[in-house]
Amino acid sequence: MRYKTMKKSGKKVSEITVGTWAIGGKNSMGGGYGEIDDDQSVEAIRAMISGGVNLIDTAPIYGEGHSEEVVGKAVAGIRDQVLIATKYGSYIEDGKGVHCSRPDSVLREFDDSLRRLDTDYVDMYIMHWPDDLGTPIEDTMACVTKLKEQGAVKMLGLSNCDRALIERASAVADIDIVQLPFSMVNQTAIADLKWCEEHDIDVMTWGSLGAGILTGAIREKPVFDEKDFRATFYPFYREPMFSKIQEFLKTMDVLSEKYGKPLAQIAINWSTQKSFVTTALTGVRKVEEAVENCAAFDWRLSEEDIAILDSELMRLEITEAVS
Repeated sequence: MRYKTMKKSGKKVSEITVGTWAIGGKNSMGGGYGEIDDDQSVEAIRAMISGGVNLIDTAPIYGEGHSEEVVGKAVAGIRDQVLIATKYGSYIEDGKGVHCSRPDSVLREFDDSLRRLDTDYVDMYIMHWPDDLGTPIEDTMACVTKLKEQGAVKMLGLSNCDRALIERASAVADIDIVQLPFSMVNQTAIADLKWCEEHDIDVMTWGSLGAGILTGAIREKPVFDEKDFRATFYPFYREPMFSKIQEFLKTMDVLSEKYGKPLAQIAINWSTQKSFVTTALTGVRKVEEAVENCAAFDWRLSEEDIAILDSELMRLEITEAVS
């Protein structure tokens, strides 16, 4: 495993983070990633930890608390060996998604998260999405800063936000980490990611495998359940993206044969070899996936091959297509 040292806290974190959206299962609105098995999920998380991963990312909205419960089971007895990042500010109410970071709401969510995770502190507490009910970010930051002062939270973060909001939050709170999307097929946030690096804010990227399409496992256009997140949240399985990515996979196939490594490891290395990426989220549901993801750090892509991949992405206009 490769590690990076966080700029403000000095904590050493693995360059890959366990992503747990999928293992949350379906929510009350029917959204999800297909069938899951909790026992397999726990085994997969523990396999990642055995492979050297020391950071797990979850959120209350993933399966409406179920993901946090699974994480709690997975780290039972080894809580001191891992860092846990969870979030606040997004939940389902009356059948629809809500983005609310009002202090009273945050404190309610925090207590619920501690209970589900079976822990008395959270290493990283991250605002999941910007508040859309008019709550000033300054009020939210004052609330979570108090949690940090009490020792219940070790580090603060933001997710899915623009630079303006990061700057406002940073003016009143010490922001350790920002979580934004980044992969070969989604580079829309790259300017903000580089800005974070310049301002000593660590970066956790999500969507590293493009909702699974960069693993090369899906070569024919799939028919997902109409509420499957791969069909509703991501553009990769819709045209024209799907066909463009299928063409790009051919270049990845050539490199896969050259290195003798699976496509998923190529995608993980491409992301984590960027200086501005502290750690990259990758979801796992099975032990085999966990082992494969961890093995990505036994080798590196050459700069020449990264340039080949980048050139092909530009030729196919994949990065522009998701902007």
